[in-house]
Amino acid sequence: MGMVGHNGALGLRWCDSSDEWIELRLPWRDALIGDEAARLMASGPIFTMMDNATSLAVWQKIGAFRPQATLDFRIDYIRPAKSGRDVIGRGECYRLTRSIAFVRGIAHDGDADDPVAHCAGTFMFTGPAWPS
Repeated sequence: MGMVGHNGALGLRWCDSSDEWIELRLPWRDALIGDEAARLMASGPIFTMMDNATSLAVWQKIGAFRPQATLDFRIDYIRPAKSGRDVIGRGECYRLTRSIAFVRGIAHDGDADDPVAHCAGTFMFTGPAWPS
């Protein structure tokens, strides 16, 4: 994920992948706290991680980098991430058309059966695939 830009500032890390999905890890740290009293992670970094995980899942599925823009992205926060725990985000590309990629994902803090959030969205391709 690199150590520069927004992803670097958040500390996003690659976790795991298959042909159709990508998992990223958002490490817990005090700089990401949104609620000081409860010591809960802010929702913005989780949103960013899920946008990245789903976007990367598109490239993983098509096997190449292709410029794209987030057309629509919705996230439902089910509960706050537990204090002190890293958050794992799995993004999946489940359908492709000529110009749109459909994605979904889940974020959890250790138990995928007890999610922090679910997301769904679409990405619009903005140019041809770049040569590999």
